[in-house]
Amino acid sequence: MDTVDAATPPTRLLLGPGPSPVHPDVLEAQARSVVGHLDPWFLGVADEIASMLRQIFRTENQLTYAVSGTGSAGMETAVVNVVEPGDTVIVGVNGVFGGRIADTARRAGADVVALEEPWGRIVPPERVESAMKAHPEAKLVALVHAETSTGVNQPLEEVGQLLKDTDTLFLVDTVTGLAGVPLEVDAWHLDVVYSGTQKCLSVPPGLAPITFSPKAEAVIDRRSSTVRSWYLDVSAVRNYWGGDRAYHHTAPTTALVGLHEGLRKVVAEGLETRWARHAEVGQLFQEHIQDRDATLLAQEGYRLPQLTSVGWPDHVDEGKMRRRLLEEYGIEVGGGLGTFAGTAWRVGLMGEGATHSHVDRLLEAVDELLEG
Repeated sequence: MDTVDAATPPTRLLLGPGPSPVHPDVLEAQARSVVGHLDPWFLGVADEIASMLRQIFRTENQLTYAVSGTGSAGMETAVVNVVEPGDTVIVGVNGVFGGRIADTARRAGADVVALEEPWGRIVPPERVESAMKAHPEAKLVALVHAETSTGVNQPLEEVGQLLKDTDTLFLVDTVTGLAGVPLEVDAWHLDVVYSGTQKCLSVPPGLAPITFSPKAEAVIDRRSSTVRSWYLDVSAVRNYWGGDRAYHHTAPTTALVGLHEGLRKVVAEGLETRWARHAEVGQLFQEHIQDRDATLLAQEGYRLPQLTSVGWPDHVDEGKMRRRLLEEYGIEVGGGLGTFAGTAWRVGLMGEGATHSHVDRLLEAVDELLEG
């Protein structure tokens, strides 16, 4: 039988839409001894993870934990637990991930009202208000806080105010937003909010932080139909993260210990400080990349600092330049999706990646590629 060499990854500077660079301390934490998912020591770690997630989500929600799956598993968990067949769901669709929420809601049996906007634009809060007037029976409004496919920073506070005294839940995708730009779950009256570990938290992919408000929990508790996922059913999983610690599935303990270390670093830096770092580094990159004949594709005034969609002119072969950037300089950036495919980059300066030195290294490489 032929032998197989060990898989040894190349060294890359990850400046794409995710994953982001990971601090060595997080990798070291994941390399420690494996423990059982019901070990008393690990259950204490799980409690600390939930506590730190509450700090970072800015919430007092008791039902706050990490889904055993990527950000997409967080999306499915969020949707299928609160949506039942026949429910009306209003979804802002201005990029890939709003479209995925709409698709998931349809699969859960919902009647979806899609508020479509051009890629790179926000979903105006007044459109949500008009949709609510037309569909007062809506069970849920869903928006993407940080649209990874376009770099748009969606305003949430006005919609939260609109929905706070209604029976309608407010669901938010903040996979790329959490710990990178301001997010106030309680103050903005957000009910179901999910994220991912591989963006501004700078933890390897595989877990999805999520939080449910008491209002959302009440909706889950009075469901008349079974959740359309056994694995992601909150009513079962929450007994592991609290209460009697009932077994549901084998929690990925190694990944969760890594998340614990990543969250410790976020809390130690301080949320406001981390937000400010992302804002400053992102602005630096966005100012200087425009000097290279590139354009910013996200709506002015609503641009994420940690994820920038960059449009290149027709004479620039973005795909070839992106490949050379990876092969010759060891720097990964993402290509455009949807209407931006073939003409754009998605540049992530997230978590450990949000530094001046990384901006300098990327811009120097871009200059050499454009000159050559």
